Amino acid sequence: MTFSLRPSYDDPHTARLVERLRDYLDGELADYEAERRITPTSRLTRADLEPVWRRSRELGFYGIHLPEEYGGQNLSYTQLAALKEEVGASGRVLSHSVLGDMGGPLRAGDILKHATPYQLDTYLLPLIRGERACCFSLTETDAGSDVRSMTTTAVRDEDRDGYRLTGHKVFSSAGPFADFAIVVARMAGTGEQEGDKPSFSAFLVDLDSPGCRVEDGATPMSGEHIESDIVLDDCFVPAANLLGEEGKGMRIALGRVTTNRLLHCPTVLGATRRALDLTLNRTRTRKVAGGQPLLMLQAIQHKVADMATELYAARSMTYAALAALDEGREVHAEAFMCKLFVAESAFRILDEAVQIHGKEGLTQGNEIEFLFRKIRMFRVLTGTSEIQRNGIAKLLAFHH
Repeated sequence: MTFSLRPSYDDPHTARLVERLRDYLDGELADYEAERRITPTSRLTRADLEPVWRRSRELGFYGIHLPEEYGGQNLSYTQLAALKEEVGASGRVLSHSVLGDMGGPLRAGDILKHATPYQLDTYLLPLIRGERACCFSLTETDAGSDVRSMTTTAVRDEDRDGYRLTGHKVFSSAGPFADFAIVVARMAGTGEQEGDKPSFSAFLVDLDSPGCRVEDGATPMSGEHIESDIVLDDCFVPAANLLGEEGKGMRIALGRVTTNRLLHCPTVLGATRRALDLTLNRTRTRKVAGGQPLLMLQAIQHKVADMATELYAARSMTYAALAALDEGREVHAEAFMCKLFVAESAFRILDEAVQIHGKEGLTQGNEIEFLFRKIRMFRVLTGTSEIQRNGIAKLLAFHH
């Protein structure tokens, strides 16, 4: 793999897809955002997003990773990563809605194989077609890294053939525009006695159900309004909406955790690539005393050299792990390592990008300032850097 700020691909199919995706992101989608004056801090609505879901579906991008029976192209992980990287590098606010990250097919992920025909027809196939949207509700205020300490409970309701859910979920991404949530809850009466293991189940919960409220979530430091709290107060969920088997909810929720951990990396690499590109443009056009460009100063040359080298290292290890995953090999340690290194190196690169941009890099509304805040979050989201280090150390101790 060679270094480039606009990568090309040897595989003709990947090359064609990437080119078509770039055209859409830089052309039609850019125009759409400009018309609607959409910025990273806009309060997005279904009216903003649905046209993007539909158009992305028409162009073949929405759910492109899925098997052909669901209208996808059954992409390899490496191919999907190349597309996710372009989404991250585009600078488009709505790029998260093109492949289905925001409440769409990528969010639903692996649950398709656990779904009944009824659940497919009612929830998941409409989701894939861009007609419905979902959010994933696992995290609670005191159950973040340790999700098993959640207090949201599900009580069986034999009379009505279903369950009653009570609890408060936070950081449900896509919550503001979702129709239903995939909620993981602890089965009542489990995990309450010492030595008694808690049992968890997953449910498809209609967000307009009695006893279910969608509240404004906390605004993350990126300033985006894409999070909700899902508050359940004795909310009835029919037995037909139990996803998979009772007690298997945590396995369903965390089933693709290694793959997902790895697939978050290309999007961040794309955003970091964009930051480096913007920084290089800045250093070429910004004049210093004497009228020479900023890039002529050796101090700046060394900074951008280090930034580019870190990006190359992070990108190379990510695609090496993805290639191994495509070959059917286990990449538990590699996924931890990639998430750790990509998060930490991306942050260092963005920190330097802000420094080089000077006052502009500190100004709200400047893209580098936004990217800095967005990238900073990745050191915590989807598993903190400390959690990744724990995982790596445990695997090293176990295997060696």
